Amino acid sequence: MRTFFLFLSTLFLISCGNKMQADLLIINAEVYTVNENFDTAEAFVVKNGKIVEVGTTSSLQSRYEAAETYDFAGKTILPGFIDAHAHFYGLGLNQKVVDLVGAESFDEVVNRVVAFQEEKQVDFIEGRGWNQNLWDVKEFPNKAKLDELFPNTPVALTRIDGHAYLVNQKALDLAGITAQTETEGGYVEVKDGRMTGILIDGAMGVINSIKPETSLEDATQALKDAQDICFSYGLTTVNDAGLDKEIIYLIDSLQKTGELDMRIYAMISNTPENLDYFLPKGIVKTEKLNVRSVKVYGDGALGSRGAALKEPYSDHPDHYGIFVTPVDEIQDLAHRIAESLYQMNTHAIGDSTALVVMEAYTEALGPANNRRWKIEHAQIVSMEDFDYFGNAIIPSVQPTHATSDMYWAEDRVGSERMKGAYAYKTLLDKAGIIALGTDFPVEEVSPFYTFYAAVARKDLKNFPEGGFQNTMPFQGKKP
Repeated sequence: MRTFFLFLSTLFLISCGNKMQADLLIINAEVYTVNENFDTAEAFVVKNGKIVEVGTTSSLQSRYEAAETYDFAGKTILPGFIDAHAHFYGLGLNQKVVDLVGAESFDEVVNRVVAFQEEKQVDFIEGRGWNQNLWDVKEFPNKAKLDELFPNTPVALTRIDGHAYLVNQKALDLAGITAQTETEGGYVEVKDGRMTGILIDGAMGVINSIKPETSLEDATQALKDAQDICFSYGLTTVNDAGLDKEIIYLIDSLQKTGELDMRIYAMISNTPENLDYFLPKGIVKTEKLNVRSVKVYGDGALGSRGAALKEPYSDHPDHYGIFVTPVDEIQDLAHRIAESLYQMNTHAIGDSTALVVMEAYTEALGPANNRRWKIEHAQIVSMEDFDYFGNAIIPSVQPTHATSDMYWAEDRVGSERMKGAYAYKTLLDKAGIIALGTDFPVEEVSPFYTFYAAVARKDLKNFPEGGFQNTMPFQGKKP
């Protein structure tokens, strides 16, 4: 009998000795693999930071010896999320400015700015997130109160969509902006001969030129702050929609030293300097960084009436919006980028811009291509123009824009144009593929809100009951 037990013990030791070594074993979970069949599993093994095998709890336990084992007791595990359109660096920078998101009145905006300045005492006050569509009076604010409170300190407050500033007189004076100032792809709002402090799209660049430069230390911290926020929501890869060379190489250096783990698909901002450097250089690809596309701004945003429309705004007669990048320049860019290895990803919210960009893509690339060029937002598309997406043009959309804008979008474009607005299922059907993102910090970072808005077509108030323009009612629960 003693010999029998020694034999079993020997078998057990041999068995343990033959087990493969691993760093981590997750067991008793509901693991979504997102493979071709969307199979689920119970367990997986991690070694050197990578998943090496997925399977059942019993099979993996029998074959692996892990330094750590976690029993998830049936909880769900999902792969890291990828955000197809965001402003990662911008999110980090926003941690240093006045948070105006969700302010329910202009008085609340002002109060937040005052509280911020009392605490920080900065030389140039910046803020982001005001949205007049949340207020009882849904009109652009006026700088008068900021002039009164901050006569000697420049103030620049960015609208939620990033396409409009509210600035005070001190900022206007420093930038040399007057009621007669004209800018390409934007304008200075003037009422009764006087500036209101509202600057739209191209006019914002004049203010940007007088802002304090971001130090290397602050830029580094911004990237780390953004990473912390994104990781907390399960985002492991982001497409940053518009970065300059210096920030791209800062990201690369931080990734190489291990200070930044986020994987980043970086769209280079459409500037002469960036194009002249990156297009001849070709694609820049490392384990965590992918630089292979150009971000172009076709027009502005619907909320600030900067989106370029074929017909005037329903709530602003004779106003068509703005081409931030002129039409002939969009066409020239398409040809130049087509001759490189880079993709062209163009911000197009209005139906006029969507058509111009899709025609430029088709003309530059030909009727059949695999270049994967994208229309970023594809927010308002004329019914007769959807077929362009069957020509290998990818719509990149942000579903929470639909549920944020649904309260006022029809005021801007009218009921007829709403038939082609936020039409994500139609875009998917035409293109055969659709990319989903958040556009944070314009919207919340959480990818769960994105999925809920995409499927249920509701906001977090669970409104509207049947879903916004929804043809397939959602039966699940909100996040």
